[in-house]
Amino acid sequence: MGVARHPEPILHVDMDAFYASVEQRDDPSLKGRPVVVGGAGGRGVVAAASYEARRFGVHSAMPMVRARRLCPDLVIVANRFDRYREVSGEVMAILKDVTPLVEPLSLDEAFLDVAGAVRLFGEPPEIGELIRTRVRDTLDLPCSVGVGPTKSVAKLLSGKAKPDGLVHWRADEVVGRLRPLPVRDLWGAGPKTVERLESFGLATIGAVADTDLRTLQRLVGDVAGTRLHELARGQDPRRVSTSEPAKSISAESTFDEDIDDPDLLHRHVLRLSEKVGRRLRASGHAGRTITLRVRFASFETITRSATLPAPTDRTHDITTVATGLLDALRLERVRIRLLGVGVSNLGEGAVAQQLTLDAATEDDPLHLDDEAALRGRSTLGDPRWRDLDEVADDVAERFAGLRVSYAALLDDDEDPAEVAPTADDRQVEEPPED
Repeated sequence: MGVARHPEPILHVDMDAFYASVEQRDDPSLKGRPVVVGGAGGRGVVAAASYEARRFGVHSAMPMVRARRLCPDLVIVANRFDRYREVSGEVMAILKDVTPLVEPLSLDEAFLDVAGAVRLFGEPPEIGELIRTRVRDTLDLPCSVGVGPTKSVAKLLSGKAKPDGLVHWRADEVVGRLRPLPVRDLWGAGPKTVERLESFGLATIGAVADTDLRTLQRLVGDVAGTRLHELARGQDPRRVSTSEPAKSISAESTFDEDIDDPDLLHRHVLRLSEKVGRRLRASGHAGRTITLRVRFASFETITRSATLPAPTDRTHDITTVATGLLDALRLERVRIRLLGVGVSNLGEGAVAQQLTLDAATEDDPLHLDDEAALRGRSTLGDPRWRDLDEVADDVAERFAGLRVSYAALLDDDEDPAEVAPTADDRQVEEPPED
């Protein structure tokens, strides 16, 4: 007879103020001071805030101008994504020493299934404390851990454990403990969903649990209604997955001043496409759908996308389509605050195929938002661009500070490596910290 599975085998480990904590650890003069990671310019945004900064009301995604007003003594540190990736690898190695069943959600958080580690390391709460101690002793960094019967409960509890703590709920007490909590605590209940539920009097998780399923589906849709109904009753069948594919790889840039110069906008698209292409190749991915994201000075945000007949990881292909999408908008001196370029519909890079005009057929067309996005497509898939990418990647890897790039970007002071990854990236790149 097999050993019964532990009723609360799921851990969610979340590093506390990860980017800021790494900066404080690497520079002891920053310890105890209000530190944020992000851009110091007029359009800079807080990527992470230390707990000392959070006491002043500073938080991630806040404009840096407002953060400075809230905390005049704020210390602003430029991001070092390569460093955070390096430290994240060390954190994940500690987790995998406990169990091979580790599912990273981003650089600073992961789910673990420790059912198979109980006989070796003790009960799940003991394993959570073991992890916290190892991370603290080995890396001098704090983390918080949630322990529960499901992924959604474990993630909820790690948030309640912050900073630098552990919270555990037994399986038989989950439903009762969930009921009085606000509906926004449900994993996957976004602001619009919460607003809609609250407008119909469903302000607590218990109220959602007591609502008829069909009523919930009418309020928020079939899929979301079903999921929220399950989660509100403590049900979550999702297992810890060690091989969840990346959803997208993308980069975006918020400008210090609004831009309405078409030539300058094209240069930014080149720079973002170059960064996304490099990330795709480094991660071994290729994708079919290329997306352009534009935020205007009014804060209105639009996206346009094109789906290719075959996956690509080539910078030239991404640039060609993204530039075409920008041209298709036919902007006439419209002020732009932010541009983003992303590639989704991902697969392994080895499956990338040559893209040609003949590749688009009735059965597998080249789906574009506008004919203008076809600009330059006759060069899509040209193998010479693949060779150029290989040279550029090799130079970037072997010679720090040197790069092979478009002539239009040779006088650009901003290295594409410093372009911020976006919140859409999972596993391959890091989202903004919670």
